[in-house]
Amino acid sequence: MSRILTIPNVISFIRLACIPIFLYLLFGRHNRAGAAWLLGSLGATDWIDGYIARRFNQISELGKILDPTADRLMFIVALGALIINHAGPGWFYWLVLIREFLFGGTVLIATLAGMKRFDVTRWGKLATFLLMFAIPGLLIGSSELGLRTAFEIAAWILAVPGLIISYGTAIAYIPVVRKNLREGREERANRAAEA
Repeated sequence: MSRILTIPNVISFIRLACIPIFLYLLFGRHNRAGAAWLLGSLGATDWIDGYIARRFNQISELGKILDPTADRLMFIVALGALIINHAGPGWFYWLVLIREFLFGGTVLIATLAGMKRFDVTRWGKLATFLLMFAIPGLLIGSSELGLRTAFEIAAWILAVPGLIISYGTAIAYIPVVRKNLREGREERANRAAEA
């Protein structure tokens, strides 16, 4: 039980619980700036929970699954909501969303087929970090906030490299997925033969 209720896992659960609040701010209150601040805060906590997990030895198997799942779910829900709300550059949101579905779907199918789990690379983490701050900045850029232009410029500075790196890492993961799928199947076959 102690490896489930770790501080990083609680932070990940809180992040997931805040997704409906983001949707309420965006659609119920029509407060794009408020929704953007919340989304940016949730993105920042992704770094915090990882730091706490490593610094205080609270890394858990659940956390290794929960943290990237929370990231992906936040991304997908937020991007879908922003596209529906016409809050910023829809074409950019679509490019990020397509990458999430292609890569996430591939990993999910491979995992169900017996792939061994693998850790996210530093480049993958960097892409996620850049996009998690770029997307709220683009949302503020479509709000009524006085400094919206400055936020939008800063967001594009993060968004372009974030998108390029995210597609690059997805391509770089292809051989890793193949290797881990093969090894996972071999391990399963060996266990079945020993039983």
